[in-house]
Amino acid sequence: MSQSQPLSDVIRRLPQCHRRPSGRRGPGLFPDVGGGYFLPRLPGQIGLFLALTGFRLKGRDVQKAGIATHFVESQKIPSLEKDLFTLKSPSKDDITDVLDTYHKESAANDNQPFILAEHLDKINSLFSANSVEEILENLKKDDSPFAHQQLKTILKMSPTSLKVTFRQLKSGSSLTLQEVLTMEYRLSQASMKGHDFYEGVRAVVIDKDQNPKWKPERIKDVTEEYLDSCFASLGSRDLILSSK
Repeated sequence: MSQSQPLSDVIRRLPQCHRRPSGRRGPGLFPDVGGGYFLPRLPGQIGLFLALTGFRLKGRDVQKAGIATHFVESQKIPSLEKDLFTLKSPSKDDITDVLDTYHKESAANDNQPFILAEHLDKINSLFSANSVEEILENLKKDDSPFAHQQLKTILKMSPTSLKVTFRQLKSGSSLTLQEVLTMEYRLSQASMKGHDFYEGVRAVVIDKDQNPKWKPERIKDVTEEYLDSCFASLGSRDLILSSK
């Protein structure tokens, strides 16, 4: 992928069994590995919704959300790989033609509506905000069961992770992929110095009590100064990627 290449120009093949965890707030982290690039480029506010709630998409829904360009049934993957490997000096169009063929032949759940289709209007209105706090206020004011569930979900997440993730996506919307990966490396280093990532791993993976004790406990106590430090340059320790 070139530095300025738009998301729509990137081929992303998706096997049927794939699940896309949209964020890693459970362990108190953030949507890494380019999440700050592709999530804010999804239609409407769906990327921000996925990032803050950790809602999981699987199978064809990942493609319908715009994260993947193609959906391929799992049993067809070996044949797809063989056809791709046998291409001689393939161009992007050659690869796309092969993927298009397999995508059209993969009928699993093709007629099923997108899992979030009925909630898209709510997502776009409730998550159109200038801060996490504003999103929470929107959810509190809405009487729908959907809004109540998202509020319940978000309030369980790491306050630090929520605010880091919000800024990550807002910043990532105007950055190149290389710049986003550098930003996410900085965030990973900040997470390693903090409390919530380790606490989340303890609660979810080690003790499995599902009862993390976040520090700070309240979103309002996550300061802008702390967020600035998470996103600050690491100087000579910054991630440097070649443009080639």
